[in-house]
Amino acid sequence: MALGTVLALANPVAARPRAPQQSSADDPGRVSIIKVEGLIDPVMADFIDHSISDGEAANVVAVVLQMDSSDSIVSDQVLADLADHIHNATVPVTVWVGPSGSSATGGAAQLAGSAQRLGMAPGTRLGKTGPLVVPEADLSPAFVKAQARLETGTVNPAEARKLGLTSKGDQAIIGQFVIGIPGVQTKQVHEGGKIRLQPVTTPVFSSLPVQDQLFHTVSSPPAAYLLLIIGLSLIIFEFFTAGVGVAGLVGAGCFVMSCYGLANLPVRPVALGLLVLAMFGFAVDVQTGVPRLWSAIGVGALIIGSFTLYDGFELSWITLLVGIVGVTMAMVAGMPAMVRTRFSTPTIGREWMIGEEGEAVTNVSPDGVVRVRGALWRARTNRATPIDLRSGIRVVEVDGLLLEVEPLEGGAVDYREKRRGEDADGDPDEATDDGRVLIDGKPLDDL
Repeated sequence: MALGTVLALANPVAARPRAPQQSSADDPGRVSIIKVEGLIDPVMADFIDHSISDGEAANVVAVVLQMDSSDSIVSDQVLADLADHIHNATVPVTVWVGPSGSSATGGAAQLAGSAQRLGMAPGTRLGKTGPLVVPEADLSPAFVKAQARLETGTVNPAEARKLGLTSKGDQAIIGQFVIGIPGVQTKQVHEGGKIRLQPVTTPVFSSLPVQDQLFHTVSSPPAAYLLLIIGLSLIIFEFFTAGVGVAGLVGAGCFVMSCYGLANLPVRPVALGLLVLAMFGFAVDVQTGVPRLWSAIGVGALIIGSFTLYDGFELSWITLLVGIVGVTMAMVAGMPAMVRTRFSTPTIGREWMIGEEGEAVTNVSPDGVVRVRGALWRARTNRATPIDLRSGIRVVEVDGLLLEVEPLEGGAVDYREKRRGEDADGDPDEATDDGRVLIDGKPLDDL
């Protein structure tokens, strides 16, 4: 969390101007290619800013941002500072939206518009910038001219070329885009009877370090949402088990990471409160061992909270299906059964249940289902008299997951009561001085 806070508060720092590297035949130079994937969050913005500064310090031929981003979640000031660094860097900073299927929309599109050169692979989209937060002075003239169309809509590569946003030529792969950058040296190669250009300038690819990638991933809307509900579910699970185990530690870790991600995302507080309410409702009925009113409240709050959690972002149906259906099944069906199993085992014991009264919810003859303290249990009568539906019962033994019960009235005498020191009439049996039980005046061992 400390690292995430530092990254979130970091501001781009302009590097000292240096002269761009002049490539030569002996030293064709390098092109720094930076992968920009996902939302432009504080981690990604810091990575882009430092990569440009490193490129300036190393006098690379150019810096290429390989972009596939749907929006920006940094502050307007951070986005404007980053666009200014891209536009006014001492080395050419270019943007290639690709590969096919990628997009640059929202704040990411405004960063693309501030680049000194822009390219798009087939099947990509650019636009939906929303109101500009980047000054027009830091945007290309063509981008400013096309802003009326880009603010609410997107353009494909062909439309972008007509608007003058991109250069002409095929840019299906990033290598074709790099060849067109001024200063990049190329050579002709023969391949399949055709002559094509191949870059001599060395491309160097960079992406987020593993540690930064973790913080970047948890700042995505699906990851933050799933981490939140998984973390809360595991904490509830651990609450109903003995001791602190792996589930509790994993749940706490997921919850902490979700807090970092949600802090960077536009979250509706009411929706977040509904998700917490849903987990509370589920926990109430998990304790009772059977779904009741609070489970219904939990399901409703979970559905509404999941659909309205983010302001400006919509979760995919797969994410919603995993979150809503998965948590509901775990809380309504899986966890109550787990709790009953956990506390019905001989190692934990439920001796306190012996003597508890309840009612039969089915006929118990000899097997059936009873309700004790609001929880449903499989039961078996230990007497010859069957127990009818809605009749009162008393627990006499706990055998694993099975309760042995007797009717409150009218049942035959169980042979085990004799071994507890009662005769057939219910009167206490006599006992010898050495503690042996007497039945009709004879020691139990002699019978």
